[in-house]
Amino acid sequence: MSDRPDAHELFRSLEQRWPENVIEPSLARISALTELLGDPQHAFPVIHVTGTNGKSSTARMIESLMRAFGLRTGLFTSPHLVDARERICLDGEPISAERLLDVWEEIAPYVAIVDERSTAEGGPVLSYFEVLTAMAFVAFSDAPVDVAVIEVGLGGGWDSTNVADGAVAVVTPVGLDHREYLGDSLSDIAREKGGIIKPGSVAVLAQQDVDVAEVLLERIAEVDAAVAREGIEFGVVARALAVGGQMLTVKGLSAEYDELFLPLFGEHQAHNAAVALAATEAFLGGVGPLDADLVRQGFASVTSPGRLEVLRRGPTVVVDAAHNPHGARTLAAALADSFDFASLVGVVGVLSDKDALGILEALEPALDRIVVTQPTSPRAMPVDALAVLASEVFSDDRVFVEPEFADALDRALQLAEESGAYGAGGVLVTGSVVLVGEARRALSGDDA
Repeated sequence: MSDRPDAHELFRSLEQRWPENVIEPSLARISALTELLGDPQHAFPVIHVTGTNGKSSTARMIESLMRAFGLRTGLFTSPHLVDARERICLDGEPISAERLLDVWEEIAPYVAIVDERSTAEGGPVLSYFEVLTAMAFVAFSDAPVDVAVIEVGLGGGWDSTNVADGAVAVVTPVGLDHREYLGDSLSDIAREKGGIIKPGSVAVLAQQDVDVAEVLLERIAEVDAAVAREGIEFGVVARALAVGGQMLTVKGLSAEYDELFLPLFGEHQAHNAAVALAATEAFLGGVGPLDADLVRQGFASVTSPGRLEVLRRGPTVVVDAAHNPHGARTLAAALADSFDFASLVGVVGVLSDKDALGILEALEPALDRIVVTQPTSPRAMPVDALAVLASEVFSDDRVFVEPEFADALDRALQLAEESGAYGAGGVLVTGSVVLVGEARRALSGDDA
């Protein structure tokens, strides 16, 4: 009889460590751990992805394109929606529970050594995110993978993923978020995120605010990296709505690719696709165009759970993990672009360290009514506090309060059905990755 914990028990144990939302800017602990492990992050080439919004979707697109071209892939993203195994994927599938436990047993003695050294010096033990980062590196090295697509957790330069050196560094749109760690200005945030751009790499930049672009280009010049900029070297040529997504024509670094079906909604996803294609071209490094049929195959296979994802019909329920004002504005624009709701009811819950007022203000034009609730997280903003903010943004007759998510979803469905627009009413669940995970468990049969 094995005394091994199961995967859920392991994650519950790891979550007791220093939480990933509390940051102490240093690569010392993760560097010490990876050194003891033989620096597994150097055993495979890396495409490193940072930015404020669009990181996960862009990383998933790059990974799907890599698999279409026959490469064995690793994908590390965060946070997860339902099951923490989602964060570490091999060939497009979450790591198996057995393999996860094997990796933990492999690294656990070295984690204990680093913990002991750090605490002896008055520092913290390795954080939850640092341990998961190391587990991903070991899993990818052991597989082995041909390429790993690594999403930054927070920031860039001192994020634990930055012990890896990306052959391609991708920066998705940069906005204001995590100001307590990254700074109050776009320039400060861009400077931190630009830390993933390494000497001799190729930096692929999404369209950016001018201040952000200047900082990133300074970093690129400083480390003598090459650059590919959306709107200059590559970009979206055309897009049209299609059933289940959109059709794109994209100018890449070496050719123009048409008839690309992307099964995701919103103009922002078209721009993410252009960035992903440029990163793929930069990584594969050929002198000519990529095989257009393989590019089409890669995009057609993309999934991005929790990003404008339709979970049910009649009434339609859409979930989106927007959790800052920049993301909420993008979400509102995408709803207007890709959906035709006669009435839309929002179910919104926010974590206490987020700009809840900014999120609500961005969502207000898109929502007829709003049900505020509280995600199941110790970091959740109390529902009464969120309700006060909602009343400032929406008129009181548009705001409903339900502390429990299940009740909030039921109330929103009832309101959508009562709207009088049969078949054209909808529900949007947003404001927190945690809340979207709850919705996916409730409506998709996912279970952690």
